[in-house]
Amino acid sequence: MADPEYDRRLVLPDHPVGWIVLSYSGDPAAPPRRPILRVLRGPDDAVQDFVLPGASQGLAHWLGLIPSDAREIRLSAGADFALERVGARHEAGVLAQSLLRRPWRCLAALYERARGSDRRYRDILRGTCAVTPMVRFPSWAAARSRPAGLPPSALRIGCLLLARSGEAAVLGAARDALAAQTHQPEWVSVAWSGAPPPSEDGPVSHRAWDDAAGFDDLLRDADALCLLRPGDVLEPEALALLAHTLSDADIAYGDAIGPDGRPQLKPDWSPDRALATGYPGFPLLLSKTWLSASPGRPVGPMEEIGLAIAAAATTRAARVAHVPRILARTVGDGLDASARAAALDARRSGWPSLRAEIHDGAVHLKWPLPDPAPLVSIVIPSRDRLDLITRVCRGVLHETAYAAIELIIVDNGSTDPAVLDHYASLRDDPRVRILMDPQPFNFAAMVNAGVGAASGAIVVLLNNDVAVLEPGWLEAMVRQACRPDVGAVGAKLLYGDGTLQHAGVVVGLGGRAGHILRRRPGDTPGHLGRLRVAHEVSAVTAACLAVARDKYLAVGGFDAESFPVDFNDVDFCLRLGAAGWKTVWTPAATLAHLESVSRGPSVGAKRTRFEQEAARFSERWRAVIRHDPFYHPALSVTTFGEDLE
Repeated sequence: MADPEYDRRLVLPDHPVGWIVLSYSGDPAAPPRRPILRVLRGPDDAVQDFVLPGASQGLAHWLGLIPSDAREIRLSAGADFALERVGARHEAGVLAQSLLRRPWRCLAALYERARGSDRRYRDILRGTCAVTPMVRFPSWAAARSRPAGLPPSALRIGCLLLARSGEAAVLGAARDALAAQTHQPEWVSVAWSGAPPPSEDGPVSHRAWDDAAGFDDLLRDADALCLLRPGDVLEPEALALLAHTLSDADIAYGDAIGPDGRPQLKPDWSPDRALATGYPGFPLLLSKTWLSASPGRPVGPMEEIGLAIAAAATTRAARVAHVPRILARTVGDGLDASARAAALDARRSGWPSLRAEIHDGAVHLKWPLPDPAPLVSIVIPSRDRLDLITRVCRGVLHETAYAAIELIIVDNGSTDPAVLDHYASLRDDPRVRILMDPQPFNFAAMVNAGVGAASGAIVVLLNNDVAVLEPGWLEAMVRQACRPDVGAVGAKLLYGDGTLQHAGVVVGLGGRAGHILRRRPGDTPGHLGRLRVAHEVSAVTAACLAVARDKYLAVGGFDAESFPVDFNDVDFCLRLGAAGWKTVWTPAATLAHLESVSRGPSVGAKRTRFEQEAARFSERWRAVIRHDPFYHPALSVTTFGEDLE
């Protein structure tokens, strides 16, 4: 049971059981890593892990329930972790707080306790009492913000403010904020789109923007260039934090309060999302090394500078770092979706066949489809359930526009005569093959067997309880799966009532991995509009997953020994990521999914097996559980929304 990662012990002074509150600090300049609390329970020291909130603002709080049979409490945390307070809370107080906030959730918690589900009881109360809605970010952040207190840096930063006609009046706030920086800039200059207005501005210089300038022309004699807009107001430590982060990167960006007053809690570097939405925004800090090595082609119009940097960072594989802390109040980059799409089309020299289209007010990057279109092998594990298998086969064979397909059904011992008769009729279609696999249920092994029999260059794993909603779903997934840098591709999946079932997997959610925004309305845009565009995620569900067959085989397919039923898809995506292929989720492929309707809930022996697989997953992927790069460390892993913790 000894694990060097859990090198600290937590000793509670009076009673080691019941509800407790931990308050702890961390270094805002350190890489984000959520602490993990490990409880050893009972005579056999059974393990129970709790993933704690990150301290990206400097301070964090965790409310948790220590089980009555706890024997020892251990902690895995970074060197910057400092426990400041341990407090006890009476159960009655937690219940009262839950009753005041969300009465129905309190009643649900009491019901779960009455039926003996300590886990659900604990999680419901934590989700009610320890989670803060995003709309209350100002008060939440005020209670957690601590100065970074960084040592002085020798980095000479030049600050370039990108101004348009009529913005002279808002320059003052940006200049004042720069004057208050703990890391003072080497110089401040204002570049104007058009002729600069007459100005006597002391040490601040003014000049006209040059569309023909190269990246390195912007730098002058500084070691790094900070780009801002008039009206962007930096926090006092913004340049110091960016400078510290740039020591191991080419480009650095941070979080901000947007022009609408809402927090912009950004993911780590996500190239597809950056091109489609421009989410890094301003301020941006660019290193001299990267700027000097950038191609000599013109940067282009000032309005497109953020997009130009994102495009160059993507094509040249820049090291891009994120500071998960509010660094500024920002006015945005000024590009709407139409202007962004037009600019992308004008700058697609790195991807000659890429097109940018506008759908539902968002930019969609349409990647090229090979000519001829590759054969796609669709693998469906199934058993009995005539209603499910007939529906999904009809959707694949008759309601999908993509023509080059083969359908492989891996049957796990069906006995229903109607299903067997249906198989007999399917065999008349030359596109269909049926593999009979009567072995004890092992989902991962069934998938591997189906892929092993596939002849397509692209394989799509599809659950038997999925329904096709629109004919273009497969083409949208194949376009993504054919990209050289992409491994797994996931779809937008909806429950039968139209709410979200799958919009990407967050590793760490629920302690291991979970579907973000589950049960929200199907048109939910997500934080910063991320659900409107295709973007990188850590993992996607195998209920509908596309991948090039050679990449599937290169990582050994699904791990049928360690994860026969659960976590095999998440583990697969993470192994693809470790091999250099990213996972992409796209809303351009939308299907319906009645989650696990053919398997039923995990109880009894199923629950025991689930917990065993979950423990193996936690040990293998602890580093990602502690920080999913596409999920901000301030966001809750207790609830499945985008709340604060």
